[in-house]
Amino acid sequence: MDAYLFVHFKEKKTPDGEQVYFALSTDGFHWDTVNGGQPVLESRLGEKGVRDHTIVRTDEGKFHILATDLSLANSFHGKYEGDWANIGTGGSRNLSLWSSDDLVHWSEQRLIELGDDDFGCLWAPDIIRDPQQGDYVVHWSSSHASNGYGPKAIYYSRTRDFEQFTAPKLLHRKADSGIIDSAIYEEDGYFYRFLKSEKNPETLILEKGASLTGDDYVRNDAFDEEMAKLEQGVYEAPTAFRLRDGKWCLMLDFYGVEGDGQGYVPFIADSLADGRFIRSDADFSFPYGFKHGTVLGITQEEYARIKEYYGAGLVDG
Repeated sequence: MDAYLFVHFKEKKTPDGEQVYFALSTDGFHWDTVNGGQPVLESRLGEKGVRDHTIVRTDEGKFHILATDLSLANSFHGKYEGDWANIGTGGSRNLSLWSSDDLVHWSEQRLIELGDDDFGCLWAPDIIRDPQQGDYVVHWSSSHASNGYGPKAIYYSRTRDFEQFTAPKLLHRKADSGIIDSAIYEEDGYFYRFLKSEKNPETLILEKGASLTGDDYVRNDAFDEEMAKLEQGVYEAPTAFRLRDGKWCLMLDFYGVEGDGQGYVPFIADSLADGRFIRSDADFSFPYGFKHGTVLGITQEEYARIKEYYGAGLVDG
């Protein structure tokens, strides 16, 4: 791909932060905001706020954005009584969905109810095409009645058209802690699964498997070694993409401080199989406060279309 689109939200304490924002880059390192730093889509259903965005390009050339149906600005101190545990068990079982043919004209928002009464909140969806079945796997983290709404696990549903979805199934549960923020990629016939482990360790882990939804995944030791060098408990929301030189860039959301230090930071590895992702800030610039999102490779034509539609000028931060 010739350029990159980052779909994300902003860490703000007002409802306008928990909406859909775009950022653009031609190299994956230097990013600019789109639409004058204002939302390109706004949630008007459910909690009227969205977080943890993902975007996918389908074989048919359509684009779909999915996001957690949650607004802390609107609901945290009221509906949820200021307690994250109440969100985990009583939050929305819906995901918000928008669709487009061209990345600039979007459908009306829809709420997709994937969780039944046994699910807590559905957090942080992501999407990957299953090359073996030709459909799309939507995966997310949730607490569940099966373990008394204890540590979260990863669940998934399948769809071919983003209209009909299969009943959710368990994808993975970690024996010694909750896991959230799953992101899965394919490289050379294998699948690589990034997860935020909530304990043991309290950081990101990377696993390799031969099938998308199989149970044969194993940890990558080199990745563990690099993550052990970082401060624990302050990184989440992985999104990865291939750079022009064939290397992989992993973006992690650094949420461990308040203020200007917060936002995404890059890590570079030769391959997913290698797994030795090295923090690489030297030539990197990203406006402050961009939170949990997904990077999509786009063409130069798509880059120009987005830039023209939302205004000729890009602004920093």
